Amino acid sequence: MRYSYIKPRKKTPLSGDAVLVLTFFSIALFLLFATYGFFLFQKYRFEKDIQAIYEEKTKLQTSIEKMKKSIAFIEQESNLANKVYTTNSVLKESIANLFDLVPDRITLSKAKILKNGLVLYGVTPNKEIYSYMLEAPLRSIFANTHTSFYQLENGWLRFVSTNYLENGFEDYVDEN
Repeated sequence: MRYSYIKPRKKTPLSGDAVLVLTFFSIALFLLFATYGFFLFQKYRFEKDIQAIYEEKTKLQTSIEKMKKSIAFIEQESNLANKVYTTNSVLKESIANLFDLVPDRITLSKAKILKNGLVLYGVTPNKEIYSYMLEAPLRSIFANTHTSFYQLENGWLRFVSTNYLENGFEDYVDEN
C-alpha cells in the first residue's frame, strides 16, 4: 500500500535552505576574519613604518645637530679669517703709512711693530734732520718716544727709536 504518489527522498540532517544559510554565514565569517586579519597586518605594518620614521627622525635630528656644530665651527673659522684679514689689512696700511712717514735722507734698517708701539732702527746724517723730519711726526702719533744715537765711522748716526702709544716699555723684547 502506497500512501504517496511521489517517490520518497532521502532525509539529510540539513535541508537545502539550511545549507544555503550556513554557506552564506561561513562566507560572511570568512570575510570578517579575512578583514580582521588584513587590519591586523596593516596595524603591524603601520607600527613598523612609525618605528622606522621615528628612527629616521632621530638620525635626522642627530645629523642636524652635527650640521649646526659644523656650521658654528665654520662661522667661527670664517670670523677668525675675517679678523686676520682685517688685521693684516690694517697692518699693511700701517706699514705703508710708516714708510711714507720716513723721509728720503733717513734710511731704515729695521722696524718692529709691537702691540702698543714701534721700534725703528736706521741711519741718519745728523740729529737735526732726524729731529725735524722723523721725530716730530713720531711724537705727534705716539705718547712716549725715546731715541738713542750711535756715531758711525763715516760721520752718520745710527739710531734706535722706541715709540709707544702709552707707557709701555715692558712690552718691548729685543728679538734681533
